[in-house]
Parts: sequence; C-alpha cells; structure tokens
Amino acid sequence: MSAPTTSSSSGDPSSHSSSSQSQSQSVPSTLDTVSTQDVVDGLDDGLVETEQNVPQPWGRLYPIGKGFKLFELYDDDYSFGRGSMNKMQFDSRDFQNNPHYQALSTKHYKLYREKNNSGSYDMFLTDLSSNGTFLNGEKIGRNQTHVIHNNDEISLSVLSNKAYIFQELGKATQDLETLPEGFKSKYILSKVLGRGACGEVRLCFTKGNCSRHAVKIISKKQFSVSTQAASTKDEVEILKALDHPTIIKIEDVFETPDNLYIVLELVEGGELFDRIKNQRRIEENCVKLLFYQIFISVKYLHDKGITHRDLKPENVLLASDKDDTLIKVTDFGLSKMVGEQSLMKTLCGTPSYLAPEVLASSGQGGYSKAVDCWSLGVMLFVCLAGYPPFSDEIKPFTLTQQICQGLYKFHKVYWDPISDEAKDLVKKLLTVKADERITVDEALKHPWLQDDEVISKAKKIMFPSGEDSMLPPHSRAPKRAKLS
Repeated sequence: MSAPTTSSSSGDPSSHSSSSQSQSQSVPSTLDTVSTQDVVDGLDDGLVETEQNVPQPWGRLYPIGKGFKLFELYDDDYSFGRGSMNKMQFDSRDFQNNPHYQALSTKHYKLYREKNNSGSYDMFLTDLSSNGTFLNGEKIGRNQTHVIHNNDEISLSVLSNKAYIFQELGKATQDLETLPEGFKSKYILSKVLGRGACGEVRLCFTKGNCSRHAVKIISKKQFSVSTQAASTKDEVEILKALDHPTIIKIEDVFETPDNLYIVLELVEGGELFDRIKNQRRIEENCVKLLFYQIFISVKYLHDKGITHRDLKPENVLLASDKDDTLIKVTDFGLSKMVGEQSLMKTLCGTPSYLAPEVLASSGQGGYSKAVDCWSLGVMLFVCLAGYPPFSDEIKPFTLTQQICQGLYKFHKVYWDPISDEAKDLVKKLLTVKADERITVDEALKHPWLQDDEVISKAKKIMFPSGEDSMLPPHSRAPKRAKLS
C-alpha cells in the first residue's frame, strides 16, 4: 500500500509532540462391516497399527465445507457426485445447509492413482462437472486432469464451496518425527496456511470428529533469554486462559526442545489487512463497527495485564467476508516470548505500526500498554484513508523520524469525506508522548465510538446470546425497568 508522495513537511501536517485456509461417511466395500465411528476414531497420521492383511488407505479427504464428510481412499480410482453410480455419492440429506448442492454434477470429479516406473504412485484429479472443480483455487476445466499432491485443497462448483483437503498418507508421515507426542495423539497435521515473523501456521484436524484448527509452530530459537530461562509453556498457559469472543481462543499447547506448538481456533474470513488491500478504503461506519470490537478486544487484554505489542491489520482476523463481521485479535503475547528486539528484527516489511517509544528504545522495553494505542491509531488511519500515515516513500524524513516526531498529514482528497470525530480520535491515538496518548478506556468513551446503532450491532455480533457482561459499563444496553 503506497502512501501519497506529498511530503508530510508541507501543507497541513498534523505533528503531535503531545497530542499491521457429502458425502455421507462411505467406507469402501472392503470395510463395509466397520462402523463409521470406529473408522473415524481410529484415524492416525498414516501409521495406524492394525492386524496383518487388513487393507490400509493410501489417502484421505478431510472435509472443510458444509455437508462433506471424511472419506478414505483404498481403491485406485473413485468418482464423486450426486449420482448413485459414484463410489462416493453426495447425499442431499447431508447438504441441507450447503446452498451449492444443486450445482454439484451427477458425476462431478474423478480421483485416482497410477503406478509409475519407479514403483511409486502418482495421483490425479479429473474434472467431470458442468460448473467446475477447483484445485488450490485454480479451475481445472471439464475433462481436464491435474496432478494432485499432499495437502491440496478441492473446491466444487464455485471457488467458495470448499470441500476437502487431500492427504497422501505416505507423505503425511514425514512430519511425525518432529511433532510432540501429545499433538500426534490428538491432531492430524495438514497444509500450510501461512508464514510470519513468529513462525508457520498450519491447518490441523482433531481425531475423532475432524474439527479444524490452526496450529502455530514457533521455533524456540527466537525466544528471549528471559523466556528461555522459564517455562515457555507456562507463559502460553496464561494466554490459554483468556476467553473473549474477540480474542482468538488458544485450544492446546505442546512443546518440544526445539518448537512450541499452539493450537488455535480457526477463523476463515481472512485478515483485516486483506480487506484493506482489496477495498483500499473501508466505509467509515464499517470501520467504526470493526474498531469498536478491536478496542473492546484490546481493553480485555489490558485489563488482564497483557500488552499486545504487535497490533497490525495482519493480526486482526475476520470471521466472515461480510461488512458486519466479528473480529478476532491474534498473536497477543508473542512479542513477550520472543523478545521485542527479536520481534523487531524479524518483522516482515517496515515497523510502521510501532510506537515512537519502541523505536526510540530499540526494542529494549521500558514502555507501557500505550504502545498498543499508537498501533491502533495507525490502523485506524489506514482503514479510513487507504494509505499509511508513515512511509518510506515520504521524503525527506526517514520512517523513524516520521514516527518519532508524529509527522503525518490528513490529505484532503482522502480525508474530506471522513468525520471530524474520526480525525480527532486518530490524532489522540497518534500522540507521540506516551503519557499524553489516549487510553483504550478513553477511546471507547470518545464521541466517534459513542454511536448507539454501532454499539448495538457490535453487541449482537459479539454476544449473539444476549450476554454483554464483558462490555464496559457505558457500552451496555440499559436494563429494562421491572413492571410493577
């Protein structure tokens, strides 16, 4: 995202020295006498201990969409579709909550394997449908065939109708040596969802019910000396106890001498960063709804004595692609484990969301939760205007100079449609002196966020059952008087 090239030293700069991835369960005929639950409960990472001569699957299809269920591959070829001629028939009774069922073809696709000259197998997927079959987001084309690999994602009819993750069991065993025993006994590791400064994020499935989670794998080489001296697992257990609808839930924690494995709630609406990138500018009322939730989330962390330290659009996840969506803050507390200096060295891109006091101290610490409020100010600026307040593209000042001196500008062409209340909150958040910067509690009382319609909508999104006890008192709906 590029900033306007106009220098922040000219015009009307706001310089404030004080002010950032059914079939019904159908087991092939060789195992028709085995119950579905027995099959599911017996899942392992490709190393299932069974009696001799009992056939073993060479692959599995893990469900990732509504109506689709776990399917194991024993034979060399399978066809999938709504018709009864398929080895795997998509039963309408399983797809009552999937609006794309009628778009599935009578015979939709074929999945098969062939032995090659080396004696191993190559696996293929052929699209037989009218509306399309997608492999990792790419449409295959009717009667066209693609090679399918371990952890490839299959979507049917439309790209958004995600169906399966394919797992080649021989390949799935390659990660077993390094995985913690506790993790292996409970989860099945799958595809890479992303990579970041603090580690790799992968999809995983719970054995027994195939529920999906994300697992963040962090190398302990990044950990600070103080964290290495203590138990890293104990540190994460504190974070695991956090429970709020706007906070990513930590489900499990495992560790080996080399890595920390944090199993997380899976959120599939993308990052706030993606929404900014795709929309450029987000409509102000939508920004207000998102940021009301973000402020509530950060307040919850601060009230628990936790400073995030790495707030940026990439660390705010969205539950859906709708405007009125629940947000989830993630990666809280990681900077404390890896150490601020290590985090600053490994951050991708530029430190444009870091507070002046963090840059001034070179990540040595000694600063407060006010750093989160600065980061929120930068995020709010970007969402409202579509460009960052601080950038390497703005001359003659360096990025560090811009941040430490609070040199930014409300360019009229971008900011004229924005309310004065929104601009005022941005100014109060982007105050260079940390002790004069607005706090999260104060921000929630700011006129821009005192919007009854937005607060009511946010409350319904965060607490659909009607329980709003986690909201600050001024944001709760008034209680109805009892009838006499």
